[in-house]
Amino acid sequence: MPSINSLLFNISMSSGITPEAGSLLVAEPFLAEPFFHHGVVLLIDTDEETDHTAMGVVLNLPIGATLHDALPDCGRAARDVPLYCGGPLSHDRLYFIHRLGPLIPDSRLLRDDLYVGGDFEAVMEYIEQGGRVDGMIRFFVGYSGWSRGQLDEEISSGVWAVASWKDPREILTGSDNAFWHRCVRSLGTHYRGWLYHPRDLHSN
Repeated sequence: MPSINSLLFNISMSSGITPEAGSLLVAEPFLAEPFFHHGVVLLIDTDEETDHTAMGVVLNLPIGATLHDALPDCGRAARDVPLYCGGPLSHDRLYFIHRLGPLIPDSRLLRDDLYVGGDFEAVMEYIEQGGRVDGMIRFFVGYSGWSRGQLDEEISSGVWAVASWKDPREILTGSDNAFWHRCVRSLGTHYRGWLYHPRDLHSN
């Protein structure tokens, strides 16, 4: 028997994509947890062969502060660099993903010209020299993590749809609800019902 949610909003509960590093987790519209409501998570690490743990960052949750607010010793250019909340864990740590590749020593290729981490001084030099930030690099306070088997269970329960992407610029541009809607549309017609669910459950 299909659920009320599926009947009302035509919600498909499986995207058919196996989550791996570089995948997107698109939150179902009924997920009320503040860090993940209408959230899209980029998976950075998965360990399916051993203990099935995973970690990633919420891509579309700006916190209304800048890199300079978090690190006052950074130069003036950091005042124009927005910060995003990567998730509920380790808010004393800063993470970044980027398209700068060889410009940033020690960065790790995630997939298709999208990189994780690297030499922070090189990143700051890029910013101070006037390098483009939007579409090129994004900074996050904290991260999202799943214990052994937790993510598999949540995906099976329909909490997340697993999505892919074609252009790394999609990952590093846009935010908030519009970003979530864009990712839902990329999932195809089976998820169209998600788009018509109100962000505020009390607006009905």
